Parts: sequence; C-alpha cells; structure tokens
Amino acid sequence: MKYIIVGLGSFGASLAEKLTEQGNEVIGIDTSMHKVENYKERITHTICMDATDEVTVVGLPLKETDVVIITIGENKGVNVMATALFKNLQVKKLISRSIDPLHENVLDAIGVDEIVRPEEESAARWAKKLSLKEVVDSFELNSDYCIVEVKVPEKFHGKTIKEIDVRKNYNLLVLTTIGSVVEKSLVGKTKNVTKVRGVANPDDVLTKEDILVIYGSNKNIKRFLKDD
Repeated sequence: MKYIIVGLGSFGASLAEKLTEQGNEVIGIDTSMHKVENYKERITHTICMDATDEVTVVGLPLKETDVVIITIGENKGVNVMATALFKNLQVKKLISRSIDPLHENVLDAIGVDEIVRPEEESAARWAKKLSLKEVVDSFELNSDYCIVEVKVPEKFHGKTIKEIDVRKNYNLLVLTTIGSVVEKSLVGKTKNVTKVRGVANPDDVLTKEDILVIYGSNKNIKRFLKDD
C-alpha cells in the first residue's frame, strides 16, 4: 500500500519506518530538513515541504495514495490546516493526530476517517492496523505474538467457529467474537453498539458483520488475512 505521513516527530517517524519495513511505500513529509535527511535511508521517500501550502501539496501523488496520516503534534493550528487541506483534496482515507479533546472535536468536524491518539496508542499498533487488511485493532504481546480484532472474512459468513477451524488451518486461537446490537435510548432513539459475546464457543455461528478476536503469531495472522 501507499502512504503519506505528514510530520516526522517521534510518532510519525516511527510509524513511517514500521510501515516501510513491512514493504509499504511511504512518503514522509516534514518542514525540517534535518528530520528529512535523518530518515531518508529508513523511509521510502522523504520530502521537506509545508503541508499547509496547497500549491505544493497538489503536486503529491494523492490519487495513488491509499492513506494520508497527519501526525503533527507540536502545533494544533498547523495540524488542523494540513488536515483540512487534504480533506478538501478528497484523499481516499484521512487519519489525523489529536492533541487534546477540543482538537479532537475539530478533527471530527472536519470529517477525518480516524483519529490517532499517540499518548494512548503505539506506532507499532497503528502500523499493524494500517498494513494488514481487515484488522480493526491489535494488542502487541511481544515482537512475534499479538491479539488482533479482525473483520470476519465473507467466506466464513454463516459458518461456525468449529467449521472454519483456524486452530488447525492457521495455528491461531479464537478468543471471542464481537457483534453489533441495536439499543434504544431513554428518549426512543436507536443506535448500534458493539457487544463482546464472552469466551468463544465452537458452535458459535459467524456473520460477516462480526469481529473475531484472535491470538497467534504475526506470521500466521498475516497468512490468515491474505487467504481472505
């Protein structure tokens, strides 16, 4: 996949490096030539430019880019301006970093697809979430093993956990499943909320709207997702 990461601070640079290591094409952008030079051997491409300058930004390969991630953390104003610019240019997927609750509300208003909270979330987790198809979330146990939430592949729709037998076929363990249920509020409005169903049962029937929580090695999780 192709990524543009705006801001090569600690989080942005770490994310860009990890995505590059996983075989993705990454363009890392920063206004600091020192940072651009420092990471040019560890990120696919690095560019020194102002990501709030529309004339410069439109020259980037936006149509070929799968995800744009704004990781600027030291200046909320610049973060918002860059985020708004990429949103106006209608990139395929836009993710931006929030610095505080008010900033997060502004990013929501702009209409970003997802919000990154580096103080709570690691670059390794986001690298896995971005580069592995259908991963909803992940929890790193060590460099080799993790627990991930993945969307149920369509080919498993209507089958039981026993029938898909990921333990035998992929050496993975299904811990639980997460489904969506409709709840009605006190004022009569309905909303979809996620519900963890408890310890997985071999006879649980899966739907394509469900999420599987699985444990195993990174290698086997990648194999499972590639077989989708």
